[in-house]
Amino acid sequence: MAVLVYVDHILVTSPDLHMIEDLKSWLDDAFKIKDLGELGYFLGIEARRDDSSLNLCHRKYALDILSEAGFLGCKPINSLMVPGYHLHHDDGTILSGISSYRRLVGCLLYLTATRPDITYVVQQLSEFIDAPTDKHLSAAHRAACIESRKSITGYCIFLGSALVSWKAKKQVTVSQSSSEAEYRALASTVCEVQWITFLLQDLQAPLQKPATLFHDNKSAIAITENHVFHERTKHIEIDCHLVWEKVSNGLIKLLPVSSSNQIADGFTKLLPIALFKN
Repeated sequence: MAVLVYVDHILVTSPDLHMIEDLKSWLDDAFKIKDLGELGYFLGIEARRDDSSLNLCHRKYALDILSEAGFLGCKPINSLMVPGYHLHHDDGTILSGISSYRRLVGCLLYLTATRPDITYVVQQLSEFIDAPTDKHLSAAHRAACIESRKSITGYCIFLGSALVSWKAKKQVTVSQSSSEAEYRALASTVCEVQWITFLLQDLQAPLQKPATLFHDNKSAIAITENHVFHERTKHIEIDCHLVWEKVSNGLIKLLPVSSSNQIADGFTKLLPIALFKN
């Protein structure tokens, strides 16, 4: 039996319904809980289950965001941001009430839990919550930052055919080369794979073979395969050790993939509409 607790919200799952009933009875005796029945709506996420799958979506939550922002009756658009337009911190007029921008971006951040397609754009909008301007708000309503040279880590992880984890986050430091930036992203992805592996072990569903990790940077893969660090790569030695160790231990298997087939690109850059949809 697995129990997920978020403040005063609880989810329980088990192949044995009697165990669930016993737990609910025990909790009710101790705390007087309210049983809402089978999973249908949890923390703004709607759940629909059939014989073969569990579908999670944010439909009502997304509609509430549109309603609050006054865009409920608007037509959809193909691109999440205006092509070729870049946001800057000193671009436009500072908003008189920044709380509306912060609330909107906060809502969109939670929406990325079921909408990976908006992850990159929301990451960009999050860069300006300290002093948002009217142009930042306009971009948020539309839902790239080029004023820093920090790269963005982006990855997506599948369990079978199901997308279970994804991320788009600016790296903490400026990289001296594209290979270094790629390797930092690779190390972050390996850490996430390791965490999911531990979680599956706790749920008594251990992986039977290494997780296949597709990477489109040949230099980063070459560094992994050669554990002798040269002068030019010593500054990323910790990340190198981490990835190389997990490859050696059989946690992951690194394979190359062409950039045109790297679906994680949608988490690191603004793609052309056709490629984005593909």
